[in-house]
Amino acid sequence: MPQDLGSSPAPKDLPRHGQDMPPSGGYEPVQYKRNLPARGFRPAYYLLAVGAIMTYGFIKVGKGIREQNELAREKMWSRIHLIPLLQAEEDRDLVRRHYAEKARERQLLGSETEVYNSDRCVRSLAVRTYIWNGMIQCWDFHGAASRIQAGINREKGKMD
Repeated sequence: MPQDLGSSPAPKDLPRHGQDMPPSGGYEPVQYKRNLPARGFRPAYYLLAVGAIMTYGFIKVGKGIREQNELAREKMWSRIHLIPLLQAEEDRDLVRRHYAEKARERQLLGSETEVYNSDRCVRSLAVRTYIWNGMIQCWDFHGAASRIQAGINREKGKMD
């Protein structure tokens, strides 16, 4: 025997309705887009603003570079004009040192000493000769070097 599952009405007891149909004239349109106002300016305005700011910046940088070049030129010319003053100061210092050296020399040696035997200018004709790695190297008084192969007996350390 079938069991009774509760007091649910039988399908025949339910009210009968017709098929669900759209209302006459149709439904209202469904708004699927968000209708928000556009925020900010148009992109072209942003592009113009950035271009104007960059142009202003480039102009300022160019003027700054020009100003730095002008300051560097002014600094260079001021140094150029100071060179004679600095050279004179150095010359005075050299003269002071020279006289101080002469005074010390007089104090130590008791008299003035001369480097040369006479005041006459004599050109030296001395030739310096060095032997290095079997080569004789000569320097004349003009500083020109000439090399001559030397026959050196390396065992005895004497020239052939």
